[in-house]
Parts: sequence; C-alpha cells; structure tokens
Amino acid sequence: MGEKHGDQTYLFTNPPSLIGARSVVGPREAAGPLGQYFDLKINDPLFGERTAEKAERRFLVEACNATLEGTGVAGGDIDFLLAGDLLNQIISASFTARELKIPFLGLYGACSTVAEASALAGFLLDGGFGSNVLVGVSSHYQTAERQYRYPIELNLKHKLSAQYTVTGAGAFLYAKAGAGPYLTGVTVGKIVDYQIKDPNDMGAAMAPAAADTILQHLEDTGREPNYYDLILTGDLGKVGMQLTSALLEQCGVSLGSIYQDGGAMMFGGDPAQGAGGSGCACSAVITAGYVLKEMAAGKFKRALIVGTGSLHSPLTWQQGESIPGIAHAFVLERQGAA
Repeated sequence: MGEKHGDQTYLFTNPPSLIGARSVVGPREAAGPLGQYFDLKINDPLFGERTAEKAERRFLVEACNATLEGTGVAGGDIDFLLAGDLLNQIISASFTARELKIPFLGLYGACSTVAEASALAGFLLDGGFGSNVLVGVSSHYQTAERQYRYPIELNLKHKLSAQYTVTGAGAFLYAKAGAGPYLTGVTVGKIVDYQIKDPNDMGAAMAPAAADTILQHLEDTGREPNYYDLILTGDLGKVGMQLTSALLEQCGVSLGSIYQDGGAMMFGGDPAQGAGGSGCACSAVITAGYVLKEMAAGKFKRALIVGTGSLHSPLTWQQGESIPGIAHAFVLERQGAA
C-alpha cells in the first residue's frame, strides 16, 4: 500500500503503470496548435449522431475502445471503469458504461474528473483491489452550452473571460504491472471558494483551488517545483493561469517556464475561444496527447498534472450561490520510483 505524506498526498509503494491512452477530439481542437498530438480527429462535431449528447457519448466510447485496442487488453479483463462528464446524471459516462459492460464507478469532479479518476485508479491498484482500471472522461461544446449557458442557436457573444468547452474524450488504462510511465502519487484537493459568482469567469473560480493543491503537494512531499519538468493545470485558461501564478508568488513559489495550462494551450490564444479551453476533455486529451507523447520522446521525465473543476450547477448559480473550486493532482514519471 502507498503511504500518506503530509495532509493530502499519497505516494504509491507499487506505482501503477499507464499502459495505454487515447485522445479523441473534434474539428476545432484538431485545428489548434496541439492538433498533431491527438490520436483521433473527428471532422464532424456531431460524429454522425442526431444530437450533441449522443455525439459526446460516441466520443467517449471511441476513446475507451481505442485505448483497449491499443493495449490488447480485453474489456473482460478490466476490473473497473472510472468515468465522468459534465452533464446531469453523468449521462455520457453511464451510457458508455452500458455499452462497454465493465464494472462502473461514475464520478463527477467537473473538469477535474480525469485527475480524480486517476487518483482513485492509483488507490485501487496499489491497494491490490484490481489489475486493470480504465479511466475515461468527455465533454462537448454544444452539450455544455445547452446545459450551463444558452443554446448555441442564439449565437450570443461570450465575455473574454469565458472559456470554450473542448469537444472530445480521453481514456487511460492503468495496470498493476507494466513498463510505464508510472502513476507515482496523488494529492487530493479540498474545496476552495473565493466567492466568485460569474460562470463566465470559471478560471478565476478555480485558480485558488489550483494554487492551494500545488502548494499542498510541494509541502507534503518536500519537493521544489523544479523536481518536475512540467506542472500542468487542467483548464484554467489565460485568466485563471495568471491568477494561479500570482497566488503562488504571494506564497513565495514561482513555477516559471515549467508551468503550463491546458486551457490556455488548447486554442493558441484565439480570441474566438475567449480565455481558452475548458471541459472534462481538456485536461484529458492534452495529457493523453501532448504530455504522454512528449514524455515518450524524452522531453519530460516527471509531470505534475493538476485537474481543476468548478463545482456549480445552473440551479446554484440562479440561486445566487458562489462557485466552489476543486483541484486534484497526480504525478506521472517515466521511472517507477517516487
């Protein structure tokens, strides 16, 4: 079993191996600066389906099946499917589980779900409760707009601080044994709420949680930021990334050039996408695509992936509630020793 370090961090005794991952994205994401890193690029955001919700489900099924096919592991050999999305009752994940017929634990961590699921996969595998755990998450621009904001048919202008939900899905297969890279540790985040109430400025709502988890991880492990070649927050966008850096610097921590944000990277600063990308798929496809491919190429030896999520709903926003933020972190290393 792994050991607890400090208040919120766990380092695994037998680090699970990430034996396979696949990213599936829509046309806007494929046309962005990271397009070369994604595995499957779908030209039709509806993926041939009649509704955006059915399309999102197909993105997730495709990512999961492609991951299994790439590793040669059969669905019947998977002990758990840990999956989630942004929609009410996590319908993309649950309907995907219906099709895959794998024992299913549905998760909701908003855009932090891939980090939450990876943490739980680590606990399950290092704890001896399985041999293979499949993680999958998805999001879709049209489904998120319909649920959280306005139907896209209204063509409303978005604020510059708003983010554009990534259309796509990412899947990861963690195994008890394998050649790596390895999941060597996790930091489980706490809710941090600075009373931000604007759903068109989620980067500001999530930034305090991102800074809190990064600081906690460094404190718990006794590591300096340069222990990592990359510290990647999930989808804070340009606004949230700047705020996170400012909050960390107030505490005497400067991440410098090793810090990147998936939301800020996704669309390359195109003003049509506001402050950048968001959604469960944002962190997932960048990790499955950019991070793992660059790690395989030798650019990164160690990466700290910090999934960030805003845990609000349309109902809580309409009732005047603030937006609670959460951030979970997981460590990927080419070598197994934490």
